[in-house]
Amino acid sequence: MRVLVMVSVMVMATSVAAAESVKTADYTFAYRYPAEAAATPRLRAKLDAEEKAMRAATARDAAAARRESKNGSFPFRAYDTEKTWKVVTNTPRFLSLSSDAYEFTGGAHGNPSSGALLWDKARGVAIDPKKVFTATAALQRAIAPTYCARLKAERTRRLAPYKDTSDTFAKCPTLDELTLLLGSTDRQRIDRIGLIADPYVAGSYAEGAYEVTLPVSPAILATVKPAYRAAFAVR
Repeated sequence: MRVLVMVSVMVMATSVAAAESVKTADYTFAYRYPAEAAATPRLRAKLDAEEKAMRAATARDAAAARRESKNGSFPFRAYDTEKTWKVVTNTPRFLSLSSDAYEFTGGAHGNPSSGALLWDKARGVAIDPKKVFTATAALQRAIAPTYCARLKAERTRRLAPYKDTSDTFAKCPTLDELTLLLGSTDRQRIDRIGLIADPYVAGSYAEGAYEVTLPVSPAILATVKPAYRAAFAVR
């Protein structure tokens, strides 16, 4: 069973500007990014470089697995690598992107994952969204009470039909384990954040990913670095 990472709450509708799709006997590969990213040459070059590296790695690893299968007693199963970038929001200061990825390397099932990238238009560089905050620990303290409560409620709702009693994922994930997305309701300033827990982070593989969206509160705003604070707003 393939589990998809869902980021529909935060992502705005965008068109795909670049799409690479390849299918061989050894692997299937697909990579996509939106027009908003393609419009910035330096960002486009960065994504093109990532696509090239990912495809080369997939081809190399799949070919190696096929050779190993011929020398062993197990059947070869074609590899699959996919990654799609989407626009979360596009404000005067930031182009915020999220990614859905999937990788299958011949095991029992593939592995979905999420990612994030923030393009700082003022500086012309790509940064990790978490780097706009003064410290991970400070942001963790600001979001933990609300985030953990909402995550627990969603897990309870999903698991209710199965009467799950396991406490394997009872502990609330830390920010280091989550994908952080920066979003906006008016495309002017960042006023909400999305927190994605991939499979096995907050729940089992069968549960899929968990996304919680929080408004930017005064406590969250206080953890934003001064250089970026004007690009944020409390909601």
